[in-house]
Amino acid sequence: MVVTDHVVEALPGVFRLIDLVGVLLNGVLGGIIARRKRFDLVGFSILAITSALGGGMLRDIMLGAGPPVALTDPLYLATALLGAVVAFLLPLGGRWWNRIYVVGDALVLGCWAATGATKALAEGLGVLPAVLLGVMTAVGGGVIRDVVVGDVPAIFGGNTLYATSAVFASLAAIGLSEVGEDTVGMLVAIVVGAGLSIIARRRGWRLPDADSVRLGSLWSAGRGRGGGTGEVQQRVDRWWLRHLRR
Repeated sequence: MVVTDHVVEALPGVFRLIDLVGVLLNGVLGGIIARRKRFDLVGFSILAITSALGGGMLRDIMLGAGPPVALTDPLYLATALLGAVVAFLLPLGGRWWNRIYVVGDALVLGCWAATGATKALAEGLGVLPAVLLGVMTAVGGGVIRDVVVGDVPAIFGGNTLYATSAVFASLAAIGLSEVGEDTVGMLVAIVVGAGLSIIARRRGWRLPDADSVRLGSLWSAGRGRGGGTGEVQQRVDRWWLRHLRR
């Protein structure tokens, strides 16, 4: 029991360490993108701060719970800027960096999703807003960073599961938070978010796009018709074309 108590007491410090590692890694990632765009040190710094802290700052602003933690705790800004300096001085890349970033970012994904979700619950919001803020905390910085540099946000498609992993991590944290196990919920969310994200990368799991989902084939499969798929598909396609022309 004594050992278990010590482990439980140490977990918040571990979560904070993971949080700061995530800030550093995403600050470095922002700097790497700044290097590709041939930005100067100001550009490196802005992209690092946006990438590392944008999601959490947006969450805190939406919750209206006072100044964002990224501004009240100077260690966050300092860590993000450290990531910018590292990326400015060192041309990072290659297999070793990719492996470190994938594992570290996957761990942080669950941690940030759980943080956003539990903060939303603490403000009295429901499950769906909590999931939204959990996902926003986890991926919001990357979305803002991509928009700033004129790119389509990576989570919008064509990549392996990422925002989806944040959804499941948020749900895990919310479920355990509802029974009073916030610390365990954070731990489980990290495992769920990291596990799903890493497995998705290894196996190439992606969500389907709109063109790959055909209503006729889904309807036909649902009714168990083996031979009528083509006819049903043609009818659905004709119906859509007829109504789109109006």
